[in-house]
Amino acid sequence: MNRFTRRIGDMSARRPWATISAWVFVVALVVALAGTAGGSFLDDFVAPGSQSEKAMDLLEQRFPEAAGGSAMAVFAAQEGQQLDDGRAAVDAAVTRIVEVPHVVAVSDPFTAGTVSPDGRIGFADIVFDRPSAELGPESLVALTAAIAPAREAGLLAELGGDAAFINAETEPSTAELAGLLVALIVLVVVFGTLVAALVPIVLAVVAVAGGVGAVALLANAMDISTSAPPIGVMIGLGVGIDYALFVVARYRENRAMGQDNATALSNAMGSSGAAVVFAGGTVVVAMGALALTGLGFLASIGLSTAFVVLVAVATALTLLPALLALLGDRIDAGRLVGRGRSVARVEETAWWRFAHRIAGRPWPYLLVAVAAMVALAVPAWTMETGFPDAGDDSTSTTHRRAYDLLAEGFGPGINAPLLLVVDLRSAGVTADGITALSERIAADPGIAQVGVPQIAPAGDTVVLPALPTTAPADTATSETLARIRDLMPANVAISGLTAMTDDLATQLADTLPIFVAAVLAASFLLLLVVFRSVVVPLKAVVMNLLSIGAAYGAVVAVFQWGWFADFFGLDQTYLIASPMPMIFFAVLFGLSMDYEVFLLSRIREEYDTTADNTESVARGIAGTGRVITSAALIMTAIFLAFIADPSPLLKMMGLGLATAIVLDATLVRMVLVPATMALLGRTTWWLPGWLDHRLPHLRLETTGPKHLASASMHRRPAYEPDRLC
Repeated sequence: MNRFTRRIGDMSARRPWATISAWVFVVALVVALAGTAGGSFLDDFVAPGSQSEKAMDLLEQRFPEAAGGSAMAVFAAQEGQQLDDGRAAVDAAVTRIVEVPHVVAVSDPFTAGTVSPDGRIGFADIVFDRPSAELGPESLVALTAAIAPAREAGLLAELGGDAAFINAETEPSTAELAGLLVALIVLVVVFGTLVAALVPIVLAVVAVAGGVGAVALLANAMDISTSAPPIGVMIGLGVGIDYALFVVARYRENRAMGQDNATALSNAMGSSGAAVVFAGGTVVVAMGALALTGLGFLASIGLSTAFVVLVAVATALTLLPALLALLGDRIDAGRLVGRGRSVARVEETAWWRFAHRIAGRPWPYLLVAVAAMVALAVPAWTMETGFPDAGDDSTSTTHRRAYDLLAEGFGPGINAPLLLVVDLRSAGVTADGITALSERIAADPGIAQVGVPQIAPAGDTVVLPALPTTAPADTATSETLARIRDLMPANVAISGLTAMTDDLATQLADTLPIFVAAVLAASFLLLLVVFRSVVVPLKAVVMNLLSIGAAYGAVVAVFQWGWFADFFGLDQTYLIASPMPMIFFAVLFGLSMDYEVFLLSRIREEYDTTADNTESVARGIAGTGRVITSAALIMTAIFLAFIADPSPLLKMMGLGLATAIVLDATLVRMVLVPATMALLGRTTWWLPGWLDHRLPHLRLETTGPKHLASASMHRRPAYEPDRLC
C-alpha cells in the first residue's frame, strides 16, 4: 500500500499544475452543476415491509385522493379574542390557498368544525395531489404567501402538519465557519506558520465542496435525506483537515530530518499517505454499513458521507502533494514571531515520559481510565429514543408554532394523526363492519377521536382517520398504536407519519445488532490485515466501544436528563433521535479508527526498528502526540460548532462526537493504549503462523530511505516533531 500511495503522490508532485488545474476544473464544474441542476433532498421515512408501507401502497393504488400529502393552515386570534372576529381574513386566506399549485382541497375551519372549544384557534385541512415528501419547499413558500391576509388582519397564521414539517427549509447555520476558524487557529499554533496552517483548510474546503456537490447531483437519481448534506459537511471538514494535517506534519518532520523536499514528500506519502487510505477506508466501511439497515434515508446518509470521505482521501493523495511540491520551502512562510525551529530528543518530551510512567504501573492507570469511561456510559442505559417531530424544532419555525397552537387548542394528539386503511377485497372487516370497527378503536383509552370513514370511488377501500390522546414522540402513542394494531383484523393496516416513524424505530432496533456486528467485523479484519496482529484489532474494538458508550452517556445526560441544558442553549429535554445511535456509531467508529491507525502505524514502525514493545509505544506516542492532539482539537471544535444547529439530530451528533473524540484522544490514546500494551508485552503483536501465511500483505511501511528505517533508536536523529515549529 505504501508503494501505491507513494507512486500517486510522486506523480502528482511531478505535475503540480496539471493536478491542481484538474481539481479546480472538476470541483468548479460539480459545484456549478449542483447549483443549477442539483436534485432536491427529501426524507424517505418508509420502513420496507412494514404495515405502514403496506397501507400507503394500498392507498396509492386504489384511493390516490387519500394518499396525497396534507398540511394545516392554523389560525388563532389574539389572547381574549375569538377567531370568528377575523372570519373574513380566514376566508380570504382559504380562497388563496386553493390557488396554490398541487393543492386539491381545503376545508373551511368554521363549516368543518375545526375550531377549538374556546373559539380562539382553528385550522384548515389542506390536501395535495402528491405525497408530502415530493412537494418541496416551494409549495410552503406559496402557502405562506397565501395566508398573509390573516396575518395582516392581526391574526396568528402558521403552517403545520406533515407537509410543513417534512419540507421545512433548514435555517442557515454558521457552524461550519466557526469550526474552520478554530481549526485555523489550532493549525497556526501547531505548525507555527500561516501557510502550513492554511493548506489543510484549503484541502478540506475542496473536499467538502466537491463531495457535497456530487451528492446534490446524485439526488437527481435517488432519494437523498435532508440530513445527508450537513452530516457530510461535518464529517468532511473533520477528516479533510485531519488527513491533510497528518501528511503535512510528516512531510515537515522529514524535512527537519535533513531530507530534500522531494524525498520528504515522497516518504510522507508512503507512510502517512498509506495511513490516510486505511483510516478513510474504515470511515467508508462504517458509513456504508448503514445500507444494511434497509432504510432509504439512513442508506443515503451513509453513502453520501462515505463519498465525501472518499473525496477527502483523494485530495490528500493527489491535490495535497501537488500543493506541497509547488510551495517547496514556502511551506514555512508566514512564521509566527518567536517560533523557531527548536528540536529535542524523544526522551526529553513529556509524551515519552508519561508513556513510560504508565508502563511502569499499568494496572492503576488502566483501572481508573476504564472506570471513568464506564461511569460516563451509565446514563446510556436509560436512553429513550423517538423520532424528532415538529415539537422539537425551534419556535422560530412556522411548523413549530403551528404545532404548539394545535396542541393548545385541540390537545397533543392532533399532531399525531393515524390512518386506518381497510382492504374490503380481503377477508376481515366488511363494509357493514366499519361502524363496529370505529367503535372498537374509539374505546381504546389512548384514542381521543375517530373521524368519519372515507370510501374509495370503487368502494373497495375505506380510510378511517383517528387521533390519539398523546403527542407523536410520546412513548404512550407507540403503546396505543401497538394496542390498536393487535385489535385489527388482517385486512386493516395503519399508516400516517406517526405510524411510519414508529415502524422505522422498530426496524432500527431490529437491525442495530446486525449493523454493529458488521462494522466491528469489518474494522477488525481491516486492522488485522494492516498490523498483522490479532490482539491489536481486538484491543482497538474494545476501546472504541468504551468511547462510544461514554459518548452515548453524555448525550443522554444533556439532552434527555437536561444536565447543563442552559450551557448548551437547550430550552427543553429531548428524546434521543432514533437514527442517532446508529449514525453516531458508524461515524464515531470510523473516526476513532483514524487515530488508532495513525498511532499504531507509528508504534509498529518503532517496534520494527527497536523490537522493544514499551519503548516503541513511548516513541509512537511521542512522535504523534502533538499532531493527533491537534487533530482531535480540530475535530472537537468542528463538532461542537454544530450544537448551534437548529436540528436536534445534528445537535446530538455534535455533542456526542465531540465527547467521543476528546475521550479517544486523552483517556484512550494517552492512558489505555500504553497501559494495555505494557501489560500485553510482545503478545500485542501475536499472529498465528497459519493466519500469517493466509493474510494479504498490506503493511503501512516506514519513513522512507532504508538507512533511516533500519537505524537503531540510539542512532536516530535527535528530532522531536512535537517541538518543531
